[in-house]
Amino acid sequence: MQVLVHGGAGGAPDDPAPRQAVVDEAAAAGNACETPQAAVLAAVRRLETDPRFNAGTGSVVQSDGRIRTDAGLMTSDGAVGAACAMPDVEHAVDVAAAVKAETPHVMVAGERAVALADAVGVATDCDLWTPATRERWRSADPPRDADTSEQLAWVRDRFGRQGDERDHDTVGAVATDGTRLAAATSTGGRWFALAGRVGDVPQVGAGFYATESAAVSATGEGEAIARFGLARRVAEAVEGGESPQHAADRVLRGFAAETGGEAGVIVVGADGQTGAANNTEAMQTAEAASESTDG
Repeated sequence: MQVLVHGGAGGAPDDPAPRQAVVDEAAAAGNACETPQAAVLAAVRRLETDPRFNAGTGSVVQSDGRIRTDAGLMTSDGAVGAACAMPDVEHAVDVAAAVKAETPHVMVAGERAVALADAVGVATDCDLWTPATRERWRSADPPRDADTSEQLAWVRDRFGRQGDERDHDTVGAVATDGTRLAAATSTGGRWFALAGRVGDVPQVGAGFYATESAAVSATGEGEAIARFGLARRVAEAVEGGESPQHAADRVLRGFAAETGGEAGVIVVGADGQTGAANNTEAMQTAEAASESTDG
């Protein structure tokens, strides 16, 4: 098994060493699995439980004071599952897996996605707040019991403001066993977004994508990533004959030139070659491989 994991692209973390240790643990957890799908799920779950990352516990807060999580999963046979806008669900990636396995749909959203999570045994009504997120939320002077128009005015003022680069720390993983591939991405979104906002992460071809040639997970400015279709473009470049590293570098340069956005991307090819690129201050990654992976 070949597994590559990222802990999000954004500003340099205050605690890089312990954060990197968790990313390393996530890669090791994935490497112990028997299939690429199991590998990416195990890796992402580990990151969703750690408050240092913007996924699951420690996720960012939307304009109504609620934490909502999103995730997407795709395998090289074209099967997809995604779930989004779920209040208080830590393991969003498991709900995405349930959508893929249990429904005829690509994506389920909001309270009905939470109901699906509950039906398949994924924990709901989780406390995803941390002392750091509570303090940041209080200091932002959020609207109190405001209607949508008031929240919207506040969001227009706060969202995407300089200095909020650390809210990009979406997590993700890609894996291959030399034949099959899988990609998964999970997030809590971006600070100060309008309640119900959904970014790139659960959108197929934006935050995640997998083909018979490559699996990709993206992280960064969600609106720009979604408009560009970052993950799919990287996968298509590998399908076209580029190495994973060359594809990641070239497509990310094109993304920056076209959108002006900041992002990071990881990719693994069916032969086990990997690539990672980012145009942010930092993106922590970890890789693990076992001898059973071809190539």
